Amino acid sequence: MGRSQAIGRGSDPRFGPEADDAGCTILHVDMDAFFASVEVRRRPELRGRPVVVGGVGPRGVVSSASYEARRYGIRSAMPAARARALCPHAVFLPPDFDGYNAASRAVMQIFRDVTPLVEPLSLDEAFLDVTGAQRLLGRPAVIARAIRDKVLEQQRLTCSVGVAPSKFVAKLGSTRAKPDGMIVVPAGQVLEFLHPLPVDALWGVGEKAAEHLHRLGLATVGDLANAPARMLRSSLGEASATHLHELAWGRDPRRVVPEHEEKSIGAELTYDTDVLDRAVLRRSLLSLAEKVGARLRGGALVGRTVSIKVRMADFRTVSRSRTIPTTTDMSREIFETSWALFQVLDPAEPIRLLGVRVEGLAPAAGAARQLTLGEPERGWREAEAAADAVAARFGRAVLGPASLLGRTNPRRTENHPHSTVVPLSDPPTPS
Repeated sequence: MGRSQAIGRGSDPRFGPEADDAGCTILHVDMDAFFASVEVRRRPELRGRPVVVGGVGPRGVVSSASYEARRYGIRSAMPAARARALCPHAVFLPPDFDGYNAASRAVMQIFRDVTPLVEPLSLDEAFLDVTGAQRLLGRPAVIARAIRDKVLEQQRLTCSVGVAPSKFVAKLGSTRAKPDGMIVVPAGQVLEFLHPLPVDALWGVGEKAAEHLHRLGLATVGDLANAPARMLRSSLGEASATHLHELAWGRDPRRVVPEHEEKSIGAELTYDTDVLDRAVLRRSLLSLAEKVGARLRGGALVGRTVSIKVRMADFRTVSRSRTIPTTTDMSREIFETSWALFQVLDPAEPIRLLGVRVEGLAPAAGAARQLTLGEPERGWREAEAAADAVAARFGRAVLGPASLLGRTNPRRTENHPHSTVVPLSDPPTPS
């Protein structure tokens, strides 16, 4: 069996690549240990070794772990100290989100070359509707194999694919195909696939919900599907009971939605040691604003509301926001607003985390811009655009605000990214 015929470890051969894929027009493609795989691609000498991305500071958390590291029990979002205790000889690497974003864009372009109906869920996974691609490219399973082969050939990365008649079942398929596998769930065998699975395979069933369902004697999806509706409603509530019952019977009518509007873009950092020094905090806000502004400009977006998040040493978290007169994508303006908000807040105790966010996003094209009296014809906006061009070619480490050079900030760790948060890479250092 060749690589593109793999069906995932421990998979039932009834759901292999040659299974009946008629009507299975939804694909869920999930990259394998994405951040760690990108790092191994960059450093081939690490192949076969346990690699952990993130967790480089005492307060850090694991962002991604290679499958070699997962054998020791290391998982995403695990505290760094726990990961090191489980596998002291693992290679721990700081995250490079610019690199992961670039790899993600390349992978998503492979998907969009197949169909315009691509719905990214995060940097490393997406739903595809291949209904319209079949006439040109063949059956859904053939398309899925071609995608896997192209990702490996062009990006030297592996992915796992679920092929099914619905989004929910396709995502379950890709999860069970990992790593580097593929599962087809025929439309007529959805319940055969679903019902033996553990009940926590259902969307919306977390650890606590699973414990509750187990106490009711519901261990599998099939158990829940056949449970009395009255019992489910009294235990879970009307909405949750209906949601889980529908999924347990394989009913998921949601379509692939190719575009999601980003509602906000932000960045945040967690210090390794709590910080009270206002000069350090000010430089941190500047660095965060630089990253947020760059992401706005890169996405051709502008926003009107700037907000900050401040988490104290005792984990109390406060936020403040301000809506500015006109939309902006300028790092300088984002920083000035953020610093003004921070000064009004005036925290008098050590700080554990800082965050900056811009909300109320709109396309930059056609956005009105109010000129400031006395503002030069060419100035900060052009300087920041030039900095973006340099960063795109050489990386952000080679150019940045002079006030960030020779910094004395305590080391910090990056939070795991999600769809609207762009974690911060280290501020620029002299080149």
